[in-house]
This record gives sequence, structure tokens and C-alpha cells, in this order.
Amino acid sequence: MKLRLTLALVSTFFWVVAQAGEVTVAVAANFTAPMQKIARAFEQDTGHKALLAFGSTGKFYAQIKNGAPFAVLLAADDETPARLEKEGLAIAGTRLTYATGRLALWSKTPNWVDDKGEVLRGSGFNKLAIADPKLAPYGAAAMEVIQHLGVQASVGPRLVQGESIGQTYQFVSTENAQLGFVALSQISLDGRISQGSAWIVPPSMHTPLKQDAVLLHAGKDNPAAQALLAYLQGDKAKAIMRQYGYAL
Repeated sequence: MKLRLTLALVSTFFWVVAQAGEVTVAVAANFTAPMQKIARAFEQDTGHKALLAFGSTGKFYAQIKNGAPFAVLLAADDETPARLEKEGLAIAGTRLTYATGRLALWSKTPNWVDDKGEVLRGSGFNKLAIADPKLAPYGAAAMEVIQHLGVQASVGPRLVQGESIGQTYQFVSTENAQLGFVALSQISLDGRISQGSAWIVPPSMHTPLKQDAVLLHAGKDNPAAQALLAYLQGDKAKAIMRQYGYAL
């Protein structure tokens, strides 16, 4: 009896290993922290391993156009996945919105950033960091907010651009910039700002940061890639996203 049970367990183990696969995923920088948690849960629950690369959506678009072997793209917008689908580089019918992001103005200095962003009208900072608006949707949203507030003339000379929202966060966290527009997910967990002070920008001030995922051609016949897209729509992944302030 024990021998039969042992053989059954061994057979099951090798079947699971045989079924497990890997998926290469291009992930928008704003989604770094939640995706790292989701990837660990995904591997535990399915046996599949997600190999993650983080960066700007615009840069990933260029890499995919040039043949980068990503199987799945998790973009910071909904336009890039739609464009890839239209251009035949993504599988039609697989695009889905996995989250809607929030933008925040952040400083490492406590009690400095007010709840209306009026700090931007002052002269108490030398540099304001944003992500490159041409590459990163969060950077484009930041520019919309600056224009909405009518401060582009005064803050323009003080702008510094990161290649992605990840680099923008680094500028502020190392205090090379006193202020920066970052993703809320980078500075908060369970609704609490991790350090410093921040203004969570009202969504009405910029184009919605609707974030879409899509299956790319490299992942067409990859069960792990298809499983990941399904997993992103499950309760466990959604709970992690909510922890970081994403709307679903």
C-alpha cells in the first residue's frame, strides 16, 4: 500500500514538473512591486514561472517591434497593447485591462507636499522629476496635471525626466529631485504612504491610467503565458493589486 502511494506521489510530481513552464513578461515599471508578489503566488499556485523584466512601456514597444522574445506585455496604458494587436505583433482577442493606476506627487520630506499640489506653485524646490512623457504613460499624465494646474512655465526649467517611472522614483528617493510625480503603488501599501509626504492626484486631472495586458506572438503556444493572463484576473492577484492602490 505504502509503495503504491509513494509511486503515485512520484508520478504526480513528475507530471506537474512536466506541465510547468516559463513565461517571459515585460512589465511596466509602475507595476514592479505588485507583479513581484503576483509572480511568486503564480508559481506557487500553478508551477509556472514568470521571468520578469521592468521598464517603460514605450521602450518595451520598441523592443517588441524589433523582435524581443517577450510572451506577455503588461503595459502602463491601453494604447500600446491595442497598437501591437493592430500591427499583428499581439494575439487578437487576448487584450484585457488588469488595473487602473493612480498618480501621486511625492517628496521624501514629511509634511511638505499638501493635499492640493500647491507646493508646485512655490520656489522651495530645484528639481521636479517626471517619467519621459514620450515613453511612459505616467509621465504623460504628469504633464497633463502640470498643464491643468497652469504651472508649466514655472516648473518647466526645473523638470528632470526618468526613462521610466521606476527611474523617476529613484530620483526622488535618493533626493536628487526634491519632488516627483510617481505611481501611487511605489510609495504606498494598504492605503498608507510609506515615507515622506504625497498628494494623490485626482483622476479627473489626467487621462485615466488604464493598464492593459496582452499575449504576444512569442507566447501564442505557451500554456504558461495563457495561464498568467488568466491568473491576473483571479481573486488572489486582484487582492495584491488593491494593496498597492490600483483600481480594478
